[in-house]
Order: sequence, then structure tokens, then C-alpha cells
Amino acid sequence: MKKLTLLLVIAFISLNSYAQKSNIDKDIKMYTQVWDDIVNKGKTDLINETHFDTNIIMVTSPENIVGIDAFKAYYQNFITGFSERTFTVKNIFGQGNQLVKHWHFTGKHTGDFFGIPATGNTVNIEGVTIAKMKNGKIAQEQDFLDNTLMMQQLGLVSNPENVGIIDSAYNNFSKGDVPAVLGLMDTNIIWYEAESNSLADGNPYKGPDAVLNGVFLRLGDKYEYFKLKDIELHDMSNNQVLATLRYDAKMKTTGETIDVQVAHLWTLKNGKIIGFQQYADTKKLADSEN
Repeated sequence: MKKLTLLLVIAFISLNSYAQKSNIDKDIKMYTQVWDDIVNKGKTDLINETHFDTNIIMVTSPENIVGIDAFKAYYQNFITGFSERTFTVKNIFGQGNQLVKHWHFTGKHTGDFFGIPATGNTVNIEGVTIAKMKNGKIAQEQDFLDNTLMMQQLGLVSNPENVGIIDSAYNNFSKGDVPAVLGLMDTNIIWYEAESNSLADGNPYKGPDAVLNGVFLRLGDKYEYFKLKDIELHDMSNNQVLATLRYDAKMKTTGETIDVQVAHLWTLKNGKIIGFQQYADTKKLADSEN
């Protein structure tokens, strides 16, 4: 009798474990398919009572989003805000009534996103979502991602590495390592010399080769030496860095020396320099050439 009872207990535990695994597998299959259709195909109508609990909760700050209509409105921002969307569930597993997914999202910001006008920037982020299931439906979600990185990619918050990149550009220029400076530039960089500067005749210089031939090599031809001093870097919004500095140089033809106050406005994107604007006392520069 004891042996039979033990066998029944084991059988019950096995059946219960199998049932739990079967339910988790069903939840994972439904959950993965629904989010693929919602994000990649833009089918926000699938946020309904068939797949979501009527009291679905999005755990967020400063207050939770509750209910199917509010939940749907929240995710509609991703559909209207981003084109070329790719949402991939890299890994998902479950235990009891909870699912955990590791996801990857890319998209181009071409529409309104929570009130943020289109920037044209592409975001590429990863995150984790913890979901709770109830009777085969999604009852609660909480996302964990690097919001600061996302804001940086949208261009709303400057990348803290920008100042270091520009500092490296100046250091390399001072050492005469022009290839290293060019290597920090985006292939489509737009470079402007100050108006009335003799080097402004090629404005705008497009691409590193144009900057090399139109600016750097011409500086070498014109000046016996060309130094940068008193450099101060200022982190700006919109992924820009403002540099205030002075030019210390000597003309080859006239022997004139210059000590000119200038400013450089740099624009960066994804760790590369995409724009440069020079502001300078062009009268002093012109006087040294005559």
C-alpha cells in the first residue's frame, strides 16, 4: 500500500510538472508571436482581450500604465515613431507565471515618439522584459533598458565620450598625426572654414579627403609652423563640442607670426565627427598673408 501511494505521488508530481511546462511553452509561443506581430508588423490591434488581461499593467515611472487602451496607446508611440523596425527576442524562458525575455530593437526615428519630433536617427538598443502571465494572457510587463543610451542615439542627450574624441583629435593634430585625425571623421563629414578665411574657398569640404587636401595640406604649405594652444573643451547638447583656443603660427612667405583667438564647433554621431565649423578673427589671418 505504501509503495502504491508513493507511486501515485510521483505520478502526480510528474503530471503536474509536465502540465506546468506545457503551459509555460504555450505562454512563450503566444507571447513571442504576439510581440513579433505588434512591433515588426505594426499590428497594435493585437493588444486586445484575447492576448492581454483587461487590467494589464506596464510598470513604469512616475506611475504605472493600466488597462488595454492605455497600454496600446503607449506602444503605438513605437509604431508611429520608428520606421524600419526590427524587434528580435534573443532569448526567453519562464518559471511559474513569469516570463523573462532578452530583446533587441532597431528602428529609424521618422515620426512622433512620445512628443519627440522625428530626428532621422537610428536607435540600436537591447533590454530585458519581465512579464507576468494570467490564464494564458499577458497581465504585467516591466522593461529594463538603458534609456540614456537611447536618448543619446536620438541626439537628445550628448554622448559623454564626445569630449574625449575631440581631445584626441587635437592631441593627434599637435603630434602631426594627421591620419589619426582623419580616422576620427565620418566618411560624410561636412567641414566649414570661417567666412573670409582664405581656406573657406572650398566650403563646404565634404569627406576626410577633402579636408586633408583642402585644409591640412594647405596649412602645411602656408605656414612654417602651425600650433594650437590654450584649448578648452565645452560639452554641448545635441552631440556637439565647443572648443575655444588660439592659433600660434608663422607664415612662410611673409615671416609674419599670428596669435589668433578662434572657436571650433564640432558635431558628432555614433563616435565619429560629422561636422566642423570654424569661427576666427579672419582679419588677423588675412593681415599675416599680406
